[in-house]
Amino acid sequence: MQRRELGNIEEVQQISLEDALSSQEVDVAYICSESSSHEDYIRQFLNAGKHVLVEYPMTLSWAAAQDLWKLAEEKGKVLHEEHVELLMEEFAFLKKEVVGKDLLKGSLLFTASPLEEERFGFPAFSGISRLTWLVSLFGELSLVSATLEERKEDQYMKMTVCLETENKRPLTWIEEKGPGLKRNRHLSFHFKSGSLENMPNVGVNKNIFLKDQNIFVQKLLGQFSEKELAAEQKRILHCLWLAEEIQKYCSSKK
Repeated sequence: MQRRELGNIEEVQQISLEDALSSQEVDVAYICSESSSHEDYIRQFLNAGKHVLVEYPMTLSWAAAQDLWKLAEEKGKVLHEEHVELLMEEFAFLKKEVVGKDLLKGSLLFTASPLEEERFGFPAFSGISRLTWLVSLFGELSLVSATLEERKEDQYMKMTVCLETENKRPLTWIEEKGPGLKRNRHLSFHFKSGSLENMPNVGVNKNIFLKDQNIFVQKLLGQFSEKELAAEQKRILHCLWLAEEIQKYCSSKK
């Protein structure tokens, strides 16, 4: 594979991975590559003594994520998984709507164009932001069943996951991807006190990547409590564990 020449971006000279790892002037690494390479890059930068911000999912394995957080702790470095989906106006609206309500059942369907599994992981990992929404809204979930329908010749796939809340309330998560499918989210939540069907127009998501970077900076400055960090880590690991369980379940049914 031919590597392109390193140039300038807005008058800043690009440097190679090797130079970034060895440079004393580089304190922080932002990893925005395909998901399959995240684990290796995180490990390299942590071992080189750098703080790391990585796009979700941080790894395609629950055990690897645990191992990387342990490594970050040993090195005294911050490992932050970006979660811009929790900074969206839609999520803020949902959080407000859901709080204090008794869920009866719910569903979340996400449609989009195809993604390469080799690069972005099994659909439960590439779609983990939807799972993060459900866990953040309704608490830890358990897996009931999962199916994966694939037509590789058409680049089409549909993953249907049946989940349960701790109160045994059913939640269905569907990822459907194929050519011509527009990026869209359809949701339906039924509570004892009423229903929420689909998302109203709640405004533009402004500066969500910058907001996430600010959270990272706050962590670097030690402005997050141990309790907050532990709760975030627990949620992320729970979502990765669920994604892995969904993948195993679908693989066992083939």
